[in-house]
Amino acid sequence: MKNFTPPDISLPTASEDDPRIGHLLGRRVDERNPPKAVLVGFPSDEGVRRAGGQVGASAGPTAIRRQLYPLTPDGQNPGFRELVERIVDVGDLILSGEVEQDQELLGVAIVPHLKEKIPVIVLGGGHDATVGQFLGHVQARHDLDILAWDAHTNVRQPINGLNHSQSVFRQILNHPSQCCRQLIVAGLQPHQTSSTHLDYISNRNGRYYWKRSLTPRQVDEIYSGADSRLMVSFDLDAVEQSQAPAVAIPNCDGLSASLWLQAAHRAGKCPQVASIDVVEFNPALAPDGRTARLAALTVWRFLEGLVDRY
Repeated sequence: MKNFTPPDISLPTASEDDPRIGHLLGRRVDERNPPKAVLVGFPSDEGVRRAGGQVGASAGPTAIRRQLYPLTPDGQNPGFRELVERIVDVGDLILSGEVEQDQELLGVAIVPHLKEKIPVIVLGGGHDATVGQFLGHVQARHDLDILAWDAHTNVRQPINGLNHSQSVFRQILNHPSQCCRQLIVAGLQPHQTSSTHLDYISNRNGRYYWKRSLTPRQVDEIYSGADSRLMVSFDLDAVEQSQAPAVAIPNCDGLSASLWLQAAHRAGKCPQVASIDVVEFNPALAPDGRTARLAALTVWRFLEGLVDRY
């Protein structure tokens, strides 16, 4: 596809009695059967570099696919396989290396799918992918709320006038379109959150939840309370570091993997959720594959929830 590098993931020969997601993707998509979801890779970490972080998140989309493609559709639910056969992975967006330009490119790439109400799954890359995802909604003329599963508010000021991975929600809330009605951040850590940033969110009609107060019931309530289109960002640094060590700021008291995956499943199930991203995974920081497996399972659980919509 134009402007994309096709995914190149090696898999064993397909077996009809043991099919894997990578074998099934897009099998039943054609002119009469449009996709029911679209995967897009955003292999950028320029925003991380601007923030002074360690680069390497640009390898995230490929590393996630290497763990996602070999997974098995839920054998207890025939609808899962049917859904995967109607999902297209368009590959990695070909980027310029300039943060703002690449965010615009991502927005342009996904807007046709958003206009057709086809859920979009963005594989990061750094958190600047979230702004690109938002710009797709801007171009689709969507008002929406944003839900971020994150240990940080990411509303810091630009550095030397340049946006970066820790300023993404400030960039979104200040966007002239004013398409973001509300920012909701869940998973915040008090030792990494200033009162100024909390005030910034509250003064713009936003809400936040501390990690220590989140329960499975509250996760469900966050989604069940959604009354408008919702865009969801999954920043892996919100997860406890034994499950997600390959992030720029490992979280020794983060969300459990089970709570995180519940949030992903409910995002798929929630009809208001129009798009998601999985970001801030840097394979170079912990090459044992744990974080990649969690990122892949995040997508798998989202798809599991998405089955219930069809």
